Formats: sequence, structure tokens, C-alpha cells
Amino acid sequence: MEASIKKTPFGKLSSGAAVDLYTLTNAAGMEARITTYGGIVVSLKTPDAQGAFGDVVLGFDTLAEYEAGHPYFGAIIGRYGNRIAKGQFKLDGAPVQVVAAHAGHSLHGGKDGFDKKVWKATSAEARGGAVTLALHYLSPDGEEGYPGALDCTVTYTLTAENALAIAYRATADKPTVVNLTNHSYFNLAGAGSGPMLDQVLELKCQQYTDTDADLIPTGILAAVEGTPLDFRAPVAIGKRIDQPGVAALQYGKGYDHNFVVEGKPGQLRLAARVADPKSGRVLECLTTEPGIQLYTMNGDGPPIVGKGGLRYGRRGAFCLETQHFPDSPNHAEFPATALRPGETYVSSTVYQFSLRR
Repeated sequence: MEASIKKTPFGKLSSGAAVDLYTLTNAAGMEARITTYGGIVVSLKTPDAQGAFGDVVLGFDTLAEYEAGHPYFGAIIGRYGNRIAKGQFKLDGAPVQVVAAHAGHSLHGGKDGFDKKVWKATSAEARGGAVTLALHYLSPDGEEGYPGALDCTVTYTLTAENALAIAYRATADKPTVVNLTNHSYFNLAGAGSGPMLDQVLELKCQQYTDTDADLIPTGILAAVEGTPLDFRAPVAIGKRIDQPGVAALQYGKGYDHNFVVEGKPGQLRLAARVADPKSGRVLECLTTEPGIQLYTMNGDGPPIVGKGGLRYGRRGAFCLETQHFPDSPNHAEFPATALRPGETYVSSTVYQFSLRR
């Protein structure tokens, strides 16, 4: 089959703003649906070992469900992904206060981050078995407290080799900080199929950023060796997730940790590999970023009703959020997140799908 891209209306927000849905299909039949609201990956259909296609990301069927609120399902996260302590930092010696709407801290860009913005599709094309969609958003000076206007483009490419590649690019007219990522929730057995605890994870990471009880980094890069955070060799995600007496797990009620990716930041390299013994699906995450956040959907509230009425319960998915480290603006020893006029922020992440051999 030929690669294709299709645009359809996805509805209107309560503000009256129109939102579109783009369906990307590659030559192998893999399909990604992406909406201009938050740049959300609404669905991602990949084959299992028997050749049957299944949706491996959590989400909703309608725009109204997304607007009503959700835990960042599939969205672009910005202007700053993850946490900033008390929403405060200094930039070139000047104090900055951004919106701190999560337990007194800033999380994922504030109260109305990039996940809630309508992005403009600037290009959409199918070529050579692959298909590409570029989304643009201009974040105004002062939005959520961040200095400078930030001009952002996020490009999704569904490759002929069954990968969803995401490229981020941004410039600013004043000094600011930026840390963009995607917050897709994956379950390789299929969205809504239950806990993913038997799926096997390998991380190319020897260290993680130690945190306090609020998941704010202490500044220490701690070794994973001898801890339940050691995924250097493949191990089932659920094998040690509830190990008692481990503060690092108790803080987030499971895995909610930033790991330090081996290799040189700026170079695309393997950060994580997950294999599902049931479906045979394998997901490899490659990134240019220095860190990757493993989150295992630890909330203990009632299940979320998602696509097709499926219920997304606790531990029903995992996230692999590629990123600079949380609270980096307050830690000079961490890789810098400052962006100044004349500079260009660039970041790439690839979610590569295959089958177990």
C-alpha cells in the first residue's frame, strides 16, 4: 500500500476554536492519529506477532473528553517538561516566577501548557513510504510566566520502518528556558488491556536524578546499581515496582524517575527497549536528550474511561518521556536548558516498533 495522510475535523473547543485530526498511514499499514489540540497522539496502531494491528497508546475518542481534563495523554509538553521547584529560578541573574499549579511546583509547563494549545499544521505530506506532519505554535512572551516569545515547530514522521519520529525545534526573542517532550502512555499489549507489569524493560542508564518527596531533584546523580531502578539488564517492569522500604519508589507510588541516558547528549542513541511477551511487540526509544522519565501510571483513583469505553486503570501503561533533567534551571551541574536569541533548540526522539525475534 501507499503511505497517506488524511485530515478530518475533530470538533470545536468551548472557546469555539476548531481542531483537526490527521491520520498518518505508512506503506506497511501502521497508523498514527494526531490532533492539532496539544499535538496529541490520539492513537498508534502497530502489528503484533500474528499480524493483527492494535492501538498501543491511551487516549479518548472525542475532543470534549480531552478538553475536560486528562493526565497529558499523548500530548506535547512545554514550555518546560517535568518539574521546576516552586516555579522559581534565576535566568542570567534575574529571578523568574512561573505558574506553580502542582503541589506548589511547576509541572509540564504550568496550568495551561502546550498540551492545551491549538497548534497549526504547517505541512502534511506522504513520500517514499513515510508520512510527515509539522505543527507550529508561537508561545507569547510571559505565557505561564516564562520570559520571551517562543516559536516552536514539532514534526511527526511515521517512517516506512514503523517508527514514530518526533523532531522539536524552537527559537526565542528573549532569554528563556525550554524542555519539550511527548507524554504518550504506552501499553504494548494494547491500550486498555490491563496492567503492563509483565512487559520487559531495558534502560541504557547507569544513574538517575535523586529526588525529595515532592519528586524535586536533590542535585545528586545516584547509581541504579543495587536498587529497583536498575534496568541495565532486561527485567519485567512490575517485578520490583512495589518493593517495600525503598523511598525512591514510595515518593511516586511506583516508577516516576528521570534516568540519565548513556552516551553524548545531542546524538541520537538508544535509551530504552520494552518487549511484550504476549503480543510480541517491541518498542525502542532513541533520543538526543540527556534524560528519560519512566512513569508507570501510579495513580490509585478510579479507572479512566477511554477509547471505545475501555478502562485505563492503575499501572495500565508506561511513559518514556525524553527530556532534560527536571528542575535543571536550579542546578548548574545539570545540562543547561536556557535558550537565548540567535540560538536554536533542537531535539529528536524516535519510538521504533518491531517484533520479537
